[in-house]
Amino acid sequence: MNIEEKVFRHYPSAKTGADITENYLNLLEKEDKTDLKKMLFATSVCSDDVNVSTDFRRVLSRPFTMGGLGGLPYSGFTGMVAFSHHIPDGGDAFIFYGPHVGITEEGELGRMIRIGQKRLTNSCGALMLALERFQKGDDADTYVPQSVYYDYQQVQLEHSLMPFKYEISTSENPKKAITDFTYLTIDTQIKKLVKMSLREFQCERIFLLGGVIINTSEKFNDYVDVRNFDVIDAKNAKQFEPISILELVAFQNL
Repeated sequence: MNIEEKVFRHYPSAKTGADITENYLNLLEKEDKTDLKKMLFATSVCSDDVNVSTDFRRVLSRPFTMGGLGGLPYSGFTGMVAFSHHIPDGGDAFIFYGPHVGITEEGELGRMIRIGQKRLTNSCGALMLALERFQKGDDADTYVPQSVYYDYQQVQLEHSLMPFKYEISTSENPKKAITDFTYLTIDTQIKKLVKMSLREFQCERIFLLGGVIINTSEKFNDYVDVRNFDVIDAKNAKQFEPISILELVAFQNL
């Protein structure tokens, strides 16, 4: 069984990062008539150095970074408002977000061999640490070194996932479960932040692309399992209603 088959065993709809980049940029440009030169790109993905599987940066310059450990948008409301103010005149906003998870050549989730290394390491390290603590029954308030300010993002990540602790710990595949629940958490937070700051956006549209990044190794492609692709009418602040592009014929033909 090759790496693609092992990825598909867990994420049957996943596509390579290169395919995701090409397909979605083409969709934005051709179907939505977006001027990519005027589009401001933001990410809310984990700060881990392996998360370069999509190549949006090649076309969409100057990415605005919202995410930190686990991919949560730690820049918060202030960060979202700042992003909204930086969009070029006549342009649109595009936010790519989600957690990541490694997979080995043997098909084990939550682990990978990184570039320049021979040993296996965790991916996402922050999520695997949270999972270990959840399975041990640790309370997120008991292991903070001196102050939350010294490990703020990890503590916030674990607090955000605490409502799902039982479901994660008792899941048939806890590593996949914690990744999936993290995606739901990021998706909820991104949409909440956009809604809170919608009046600050001077553009007409906000595109949201969310999914799970699957890290392999330098020998193989990385993959993305797309979970969400929405467009928000930024001029209609009174009725915040993301419209799913996943239902469009053009998307289904990607």
